[in-house]
Amino acid sequence: METGENKEMETETEDALDPSSECTYEGEEHQLFLQLEPEALDITDIESQHSDQRDDKTTKTDEEKTEITTISSNFPQSSKIDIENESDDLVDPCDESLIPTCTIPSAHQDQDTMVHLDHFADPHILINMDNVGTVSRKSLEPEALDITDSESQHSDQQDDKTTKTDEEKTEITTSSNFAQSSKKFTIALIGGTDSMEIESGNLLLGQDDLPAAELSQIAPRMYDLFGRCVSVINMLGLQSSELTQENHIGPLVHKQGINAVLLLLPLGQHIDEFKMGVGWLERMLGERALAFTIIVFTHKNDQDFGLGDLKDNNDLMDLIEMCGNRYLTCKKTMNDPAEISTLLEQIDLMVSENDPCCYTGEMYDEEIRKQLLKTDWGDRSQSEEKTASVPDNLPEDGVLNKEKEEEKILEEISGGLIKKNIPENIQLAKVAELMCRLHLQDKYQDKLTTADFLNIGSSTQHQHEPQTENKLAHTFLQRLLMLDYRARYIPVRDENSEMHDANDNRNDNAETEESAFDALFNKNTVSGDLKRNTHVHPMDVQMAVFHCSDSFLRQFMVTKLSLCQYALPLLVPNPFTKEIECPLWTFRQIRKTWKSTNDSNIVTSQSMPIYKAETPMVSFFRLGSVSSSKSQLMSNLINQRHSTFFHRHCPGSSKTCLLMDGVVEIAWYCPAGKPNDIFTDCVAFCNLHGDAIAKEIQRDRLIEKASVNVILLPSLGKGDKSMAIVQELFKSSKPLICLLTEEDSVATEIKKGKYKMGLRDRNQSDVSEELKRIIRNHLSRPCCSFKLEDMAEYSGFRVDENDEDCQVGKTNALQITDLLKEMELSKIKEEFLPCQGRLWHDWCQKNKDLYRLQGNLEMERSKIEHEMMQIRHHQHQVAFTELMQMFITSLRSLGEKEKSYFLKWVGILLDDLSSDELSDLHHKYDEKWSEVLALKKKHDKSEQLKMRQMELEKISEKLQAATFGFEHILREMGQIYEAHASVARQSKGESEVTVSYLPELAAELMISGHPMELMDGDAAHVPLMWINGVLDEVIKKLGDQRVFVLSILGIQSTGKSTMLNAMFGLQFAVSAGRCTRGAFMQLVKVTEEMKDDFRFDYVLVVDTEGLRALELAGKATVHHDNELATFVIGLGNMTLINIFGENPAEMQDIIQIAVQAFMRMKKVNLSPSCVFVHQNVGDITAGEKNMEGKRRLQDKLDEMTQLAAKEEDSNAECFSDVIAFDIQRDVKYFSQLWEGSPPMAPPNPCYSENVQELRKTILSKTPTSFGMTLSQFKSSIQDLWNALLNENFVFSFKNTLEIAVYRKLEIQYGKWIWALRSAMLTIENQLHNRIENGKLHRVERHNLVEEMRKTREEVNKSMEKYFDEDRDKEMLIQWRGRFQTKMCEFHDELVKGAKRKLEEVIQQRDARKKLDDKKTQYENKLFQKSKELASKLKDKAKDEKQLENEFNTLWGVWVAELTNDTPSIMDINILDDVTCILGEIGYELSLVHDRKSCGMYREICTLGSYSNYAIVSKHQDLFKDDQHSRDAQRKPNKDQFQKNNVWGAFKSFWGFKSPENKTIDHIGPSNILTYTDHELIREFTNDVDEQSQMIIETKPIEKMGYNDSYMQEIATHVKESVKEFESKIRKYAFKKEFTIDLSLHVCELAGSKLADSHSKFRSNNDALTYLEQKRPQYNKIFKRYCKGSSSAAVLGELICNTLKESIVQAVYDQTAIDLAGEMQLSHPPFSGNRSNMEKHILISLAEKENFDKFMTYIHNPRKHFEKFIREDVEKYMLTERSKVLALIEGNITAKEQRVSHALHTATKTVKNKNGDTNMWLRELSSALKDELKFAENHFSDFCDITDFDFLEEEVRKDLANRIIEINRSLSNVSLLAMKQFRERPDEILIKHFCDCCWVQCPFCKAICTNTMEGHKPIDHNVPFHRSKGIKGIHFRNTVEFSIDFCTTSVASNGRFYPSHESEDKYLWKEYRKAGPRFADWSITPDLSELPYWKWFVCRFQEDLERYYDLKFQGRGEIPIEWRKFTKQQAIESLK
Repeated sequence: METGENKEMETETEDALDPSSECTYEGEEHQLFLQLEPEALDITDIESQHSDQRDDKTTKTDEEKTEITTISSNFPQSSKIDIENESDDLVDPCDESLIPTCTIPSAHQDQDTMVHLDHFADPHILINMDNVGTVSRKSLEPEALDITDSESQHSDQQDDKTTKTDEEKTEITTSSNFAQSSKKFTIALIGGTDSMEIESGNLLLGQDDLPAAELSQIAPRMYDLFGRCVSVINMLGLQSSELTQENHIGPLVHKQGINAVLLLLPLGQHIDEFKMGVGWLERMLGERALAFTIIVFTHKNDQDFGLGDLKDNNDLMDLIEMCGNRYLTCKKTMNDPAEISTLLEQIDLMVSENDPCCYTGEMYDEEIRKQLLKTDWGDRSQSEEKTASVPDNLPEDGVLNKEKEEEKILEEISGGLIKKNIPENIQLAKVAELMCRLHLQDKYQDKLTTADFLNIGSSTQHQHEPQTENKLAHTFLQRLLMLDYRARYIPVRDENSEMHDANDNRNDNAETEESAFDALFNKNTVSGDLKRNTHVHPMDVQMAVFHCSDSFLRQFMVTKLSLCQYALPLLVPNPFTKEIECPLWTFRQIRKTWKSTNDSNIVTSQSMPIYKAETPMVSFFRLGSVSSSKSQLMSNLINQRHSTFFHRHCPGSSKTCLLMDGVVEIAWYCPAGKPNDIFTDCVAFCNLHGDAIAKEIQRDRLIEKASVNVILLPSLGKGDKSMAIVQELFKSSKPLICLLTEEDSVATEIKKGKYKMGLRDRNQSDVSEELKRIIRNHLSRPCCSFKLEDMAEYSGFRVDENDEDCQVGKTNALQITDLLKEMELSKIKEEFLPCQGRLWHDWCQKNKDLYRLQGNLEMERSKIEHEMMQIRHHQHQVAFTELMQMFITSLRSLGEKEKSYFLKWVGILLDDLSSDELSDLHHKYDEKWSEVLALKKKHDKSEQLKMRQMELEKISEKLQAATFGFEHILREMGQIYEAHASVARQSKGESEVTVSYLPELAAELMISGHPMELMDGDAAHVPLMWINGVLDEVIKKLGDQRVFVLSILGIQSTGKSTMLNAMFGLQFAVSAGRCTRGAFMQLVKVTEEMKDDFRFDYVLVVDTEGLRALELAGKATVHHDNELATFVIGLGNMTLINIFGENPAEMQDIIQIAVQAFMRMKKVNLSPSCVFVHQNVGDITAGEKNMEGKRRLQDKLDEMTQLAAKEEDSNAECFSDVIAFDIQRDVKYFSQLWEGSPPMAPPNPCYSENVQELRKTILSKTPTSFGMTLSQFKSSIQDLWNALLNENFVFSFKNTLEIAVYRKLEIQYGKWIWALRSAMLTIENQLHNRIENGKLHRVERHNLVEEMRKTREEVNKSMEKYFDEDRDKEMLIQWRGRFQTKMCEFHDELVKGAKRKLEEVIQQRDARKKLDDKKTQYENKLFQKSKELASKLKDKAKDEKQLENEFNTLWGVWVAELTNDTPSIMDINILDDVTCILGEIGYELSLVHDRKSCGMYREICTLGSYSNYAIVSKHQDLFKDDQHSRDAQRKPNKDQFQKNNVWGAFKSFWGFKSPENKTIDHIGPSNILTYTDHELIREFTNDVDEQSQMIIETKPIEKMGYNDSYMQEIATHVKESVKEFESKIRKYAFKKEFTIDLSLHVCELAGSKLADSHSKFRSNNDALTYLEQKRPQYNKIFKRYCKGSSSAAVLGELICNTLKESIVQAVYDQTAIDLAGEMQLSHPPFSGNRSNMEKHILISLAEKENFDKFMTYIHNPRKHFEKFIREDVEKYMLTERSKVLALIEGNITAKEQRVSHALHTATKTVKNKNGDTNMWLRELSSALKDELKFAENHFSDFCDITDFDFLEEEVRKDLANRIIEINRSLSNVSLLAMKQFRERPDEILIKHFCDCCWVQCPFCKAICTNTMEGHKPIDHNVPFHRSKGIKGIHFRNTVEFSIDFCTTSVASNGRFYPSHESEDKYLWKEYRKAGPRFADWSITPDLSELPYWKWFVCRFQEDLERYYDLKFQGRGEIPIEWRKFTKQQAIESLK
């Protein structure tokens, strides 16, 4: 509560009342808590009162004085309280003697008269605040205070005013006496207005005889309630009102200690409403208030709700527990005495327990102080600013230049008279309210950081629109980071303006003269209930952000303010702690550049960090209140076009500013070295805000450091306090300029160095010119200098750099720079960063040489790799210099904040270290360059010019060596990591120092916002190992986040980095010249709120060095630029093409480079987007000019596209053919960066708008892009860079990411087709049983499709989900259609195949129908005979042996009798048949027997050489003689060998030496076969083999049995195929041995299948065999009958015998499917795609080291794969017995359950229908038709069975025994009969995995890894190729193997012959042109180590030489490095 000072009745006129002061008043029995406003008391403008009421204001009547004095005299004077000390002298709520005083100026008083109204401060007085939310006139009407408007009193109530009656005294005395009651306490009511009914009779509010309306507004008085003295504070509804804490609750609590807070909560509300009530109380009064709180649940009178019901609500009980478990219920009417009494008792108890007994003002103050620093102020509305210091009509500096009397009053106000009466917490509350309005209320302690703003958030989208106050701070910073100096001038949107307009009910029709006059001139007519909110002062926004920011954001903010040419805070009073802060840290990154001019007019360029600059300083301050704006005067002095210092006339300025008082701002004037410079050297200007009289510390420091002092003075008296300060300045020797605001004199030197100048009514320009002249004159003389760091030496300031974290960081950084101080700058990197200098550059060059190999490729490659490893070892040895150890140790040991300071300090100190020397070198370079130009102008080509050019080059090299910054240290870290990792990789198993923490440290830096070097600009190389390590660590820390990659490309020094920094607040280095070297990347986070709009988590920005660098020259420049452009465009999802100015040549350069890069991207299926940014374009508002510019740009793009198309072999004709591009949307024009000429020019606001617009454009395009994951980005870097290392980018590019995604898709595809295949196999089994059971006679395709529908739909859903939701869905889209089509085709093939197989089953069933009928007859007859025999031998049933003999004797008779007319089927001997057949078709039997016995025919398909089989053809004369001659002499003699070597050397010298196709070395007739011939023969044998197998598969052997004609057909086919092959070749013929061996081989393979099929045929069709199989069954039936078993028991026996066979077969069939599925899930070789299986095959081959198996794998891979699958399945079944047996047992159990269910169903049906045995069998068969083979017609003569329950029981018992037998028979995997499977698990897996592409690489025979057989248009490819020697490729006319890998050859400049006969040679890089078999292969350069095949060549060197009859010698010599690989390393390389 605010009151005037406690003075005498008559006060001075100057003691004006603060218009927002607050008072209390005791009138009658009411105590009111009011806020007096000018509108309410008519205490408005004093001048208005003086002029308008002069005639009415006569001498005050005695009645008025008497009236007031009477009231006052009733109170003791000693009880008055000095509110100034309120915070210390808190009011005791139980002390009734304290009565405070409030001074209220009466409208009837003269201005020299003030009146005191004393009143009660007794805390027991009732204060009704029910509707106190709006303080209006109603609360100040005459009835309440009898203080009315002076005019209305004078006219309307003059006669009615008499002295006060004694009734007032009596009433007050009564109240005073009543206060002596025994129990006294104050109760505060809190809650909603609906929680209590305020009606007459409400006991809690006191009276029951007053009307409800009066009770609801003003409670009657303090009263006696059940013997207690009670005062009730009614705060109901307060939480929903607009009241503020400071204006009401705070003063109230200081005057009224509260004993009890009753929180009234109406029952029936949602729990959230209850929580809001408790939350509001805790927020307003703090957590301690809960100790004084009782919850009162109120309810209607008729509401039935007891306390017990409350306990059922856990959430409610939690709230109650917070309030000490104090609660009860009351009626809303509060008229029940019992309830009120209970309530008071609970209050008594609580008060007695609490210590202190009440909530006091001291508690409140403590809470307020906490809340001021950190409290959520909720959704408080933005209330009016209640500022006492400056009235509404005052200007910024607190002066109203009017009559002197008024001026003095206002001066008193601004000088602090009112402030002395405002408690400290109220002043802090104003600051806190400001923070609340700006939504910074919790940021003073929890500081804002750069991460809060440097992101992609919603607030960045609408920065240039008017903002609400709560967004001002964020918008200010966002616009500041975009270099928009209008960040200070953000328009504020008034959210209440519309409401005000809607509520304005003035009568617009009353257009009379009086109403017009009143509206214009009578201030009393202004509505008091609609007050405009005062907008937040722009400098309050800036300073609020400053106070709430951490040191790094402050530094960022001040640096940007400096770029905007704004004054910067130098000394800042902290509004909370009152300390004066010197934020020296914030100046550390500011760099100023200027050109000073000396007396000789010599211009010198200066560039340095501003904290190092020693400059003169001019200080400005004012003493007292002045009328002129000091800040405006200073701005005009420095820069007339720009308001460097904010002043009252700036946009957005308001009349109040909270946070600038006492702030010292500093700005520098930097001359440009031109004649019109204001000052010739850099000058600092300091501005002290506020009255310097009160700011003694700041004032004295500025006076001490200033070169010139300038003070603004009002008119002062001689004894004025200000004059003492002026007098001291006059005594000082420093120049002093006094600006007198009340005088109009010109500048006058009143004493040497002392000037005065008038400001009144003077032209600002004239004043500025006079000031400039005086200051210039004095600064031209010797004067003291000012340095920023000097401010830190003053003990009265708190320097931000003195913080412990900052000092720790600085100390660690200084340790590093101390090492460097004494060393020459150009030697630092060589000494302390050795890994990145010459060593790294040499390594990079050698790495590039690997992609340009010549000669013996593998030998050369091994040599280079060895040299590269030597460099790595050298780096390893010199790594970790002292500097790097210090740096890395600091990074690892420092805390997070200390580390941040450390990194900043390192950058600052390194810049400091190098800036001077670099500046000198630049000066020398400029001088030398000028000399060179001068000589060139003279056309001087003498030695002098060459010498100067050499000197210039040396200076340039020194400049490069002297450039040393933070990025070089990080580069060294990268090289240390690469060196250690390379050495560790080479020496596996040895203990190596781990450096894995290095990429982790770099990742932390990258995540925290530091740029990370992507490409080393000095070496022009990407350190892939380091980049991969860093990105891997980023992924570990952030997850594999999605990023949108934005890159930029442009000519050198065109503002690329500046634009990116302004767009995203990044930290890329910027300055004139080539500051960015290589490429850097930086992460920008997307806020959570924006992730719904985008499909990525970060924007990754890639900044690059400029193109067309002057440092590079000629062809190197073109290549480097094209390389860089391709790299950054390939990396980016979007690339900004930056064009600067309108120079046609520069435009053409950048466009040509960009177009060519985009064309390359199109050819490798990358599709980035682009935006052209045309910077520094004048008159960009001219739309027509823009259209013309766009047209010219489009033409140029199309022209460059056509030129690039010729180079890149493309048919594109316009730019839109290359990339999706819209000239209207994708071209942006930018204004120039600076608004004027640097160095004093601020950034152009239009530039900021352009940046914002570009940012919007970029983000508007991103929703359509998925970006890429960090791991994908890592892969892209590797793919692009590896391709760029090759000369042909398009040819060399391999998208490993795309390959990986495709491989993953193939694995998924395998799962989908397995789901379909397994489902179809199950359906086949079911339908097979149905066919065998005679239930299905025709298979329709639609039926199979319907059966598969469910599985197909599930697979389709899985496919849809995968393609739609997989994180790589944007890449998968290209294959979606193809895979969907393939799935449809596969499904159709499955259906077609199943239909074909099932139709064959039906055909087989129908074909054997007669046989089956015979079998049934046989069985029936056997059954009858067994039954008859049993009846005869019943008496001998006990003699088992006799029964067995009798049965055996008759069994043979029965079988012979039944089969006497049926011939038996004989066994077959296929090889004997083949021998005979070969003899029949013309071959000597002796020769056939010889070839058969030697066994060589078995290897005919895998031989390395077929020379022994070939003879010279009679058509050999058709060949060229020279060719024949060469072939006849392929084994050269020594001379010929030397000659060949000479010729080879000659070809090598001229670049013709290259790997070529080979011939095979033989002497004599064997030389007729070339390498190609061997390959053709091998392929031919395999083709014949496959064709023969297909012939066998078409034969109906299982139906009709074996016939030797089948073998004759195969033998004939082989013979004819050989003849056909010979007719095509004609060069040679085959011996008979070849045809015989091939026939034997093919027939032997076919024979095994024939034998299996014939065995099945015999089992099914031979009667004798069939009956012998039935013998045990009928023997058992016979015995059971002998023993007297019933028909049901016998039938059960028969059924179970049949079911046993069926169950076993069904279990086998289902287990095959289950086993195949299980192996795919859990068995590694089968748990992926075909490539995964190949990896395991290679491991298996290496472990076995069997050369023959290797050759089978190489030359006949499918055969080897099938064999591997069979062997592995067999191995799995033996090693994983438990899994296999579990599958079998599960299937047995499932079938048993199915039979059990079928038995029950059959019995139930027959009993219901009274059926017979046949019906029972039919029902059983029907129930099992899909599960088991069970035909009911096999059982007859059981019509006597009637008890089907018994039959079912017999079957169940017998079945249980059969199940036991089945389990026993299948209890061991080794007992499983593979022939029993209808389709074996290995055959299922073979079909699944081998139905794929088997095309082999034409060079090395690596197998294409595509899962789908027809995968066009995708090329054949493999992840890793092999050495070509493995296939037998050699150099033509030699026996030398070619050991090169395909992937190495295609990176070379060598050539090859596509075949032996060909004379055409093709470049390896153009291998696709060599023919169809080459064109479909994608072979990209790859320098992977590939240890496996190198080990294989070394391990089987001799075997390979024998196999191919070639030698590893000469050009085929195996490199020594290959022999270092072990088998284990080879196997590990596969894993």
